[in-house]
Amino acid sequence: MFVRRDLILGTLAASVATSAWPQTPPPAKAGEAPVPDLPDPVETIDLWPEGAPGMPDAPPVETVDQRGTDPDLPDRAVRGITRPRLVVFRPRIPNGAAVLAMPGGGYLRIVIDKEGYEIARWLSARGYTVFVLFYRLPGDGWRAGPDVALSDAQRAMRLIRYRARDFAIDPDRVAAMGFSAGGHLCGDLATRFAAKTYDSVDAADKLSARPFVAAPIYAVQSMTLPVAHAGSREQLIGKDASPTLERAHTPASNVTKQTPPCFLLHAEDDATVPVENSLLFRAALKAQGITVETHLFANGGHGFGLRRTIGKPVGAWPDLFVEWAKTQSLA
Repeated sequence: MFVRRDLILGTLAASVATSAWPQTPPPAKAGEAPVPDLPDPVETIDLWPEGAPGMPDAPPVETVDQRGTDPDLPDRAVRGITRPRLVVFRPRIPNGAAVLAMPGGGYLRIVIDKEGYEIARWLSARGYTVFVLFYRLPGDGWRAGPDVALSDAQRAMRLIRYRARDFAIDPDRVAAMGFSAGGHLCGDLATRFAAKTYDSVDAADKLSARPFVAAPIYAVQSMTLPVAHAGSREQLIGKDASPTLERAHTPASNVTKQTPPCFLLHAEDDATVPVENSLLFRAALKAQGITVETHLFANGGHGFGLRRTIGKPVGAWPDLFVEWAKTQSLA
């Protein structure tokens, strides 16, 4: 049972325990100045102590691109991940719950700020310990193929639980949240958490990878055209994938009674990832009797995160998630 004493012990142990694990710095562009009053996190956890399995013959090179033009509002994306890792956001007063956050990027890149650090800061300010996952990309030639990002998500969930005391969190109360293609990864983790996608490397891999709850946000879900996001589909399973392969990587096709409760969010005017992705997933969840909270907004488009919701009803979504999470006893 998780009690307040665990919070105290976990906090005291954190500085000692983290030094024993390998760490690679967060993705960063060489020579880039930090944003004033908005420092990047520095604490990371490498997922694979001996290196990620199934390295391509020609390994990609990790590269950070600055896509924005406002120096006070960065919009960075990273590609070519070879050392998948978690970037940690610790709250000042932890509430005992954690969130594994998976940014999107069409399985071509991983958005750093808009769907990673910004939501992590927002949630950590409310007591959640947040782990932003920088996962390997399926188009880079890893041996695991379409399962490579899921391997990293499974491993991340297990590591968070294994090190729960280091972060003063309850190992049972670890949620998953993902955006766009990261939302597909979130749905994949929620439905295929028990799939064997890699060989066990240590004691952490004996733990469950099942999220306590899952929140796929404007998520890619279907791998079948025309509902599928064509770019994500091509990167994940290939342009000429068979119907069998499509079904294997469509979360709605893999829902079981063990799938955790889900929070779904989508804008109906999303011209990039059709709202049918979330509707089909909701229908599959309902068919299995899984608790599902669904919020559809008339306006919002795609990739709104936090920064593109100002003045719109969709701006309420983070608070809606937190209130729903309370009903599920996440915090």
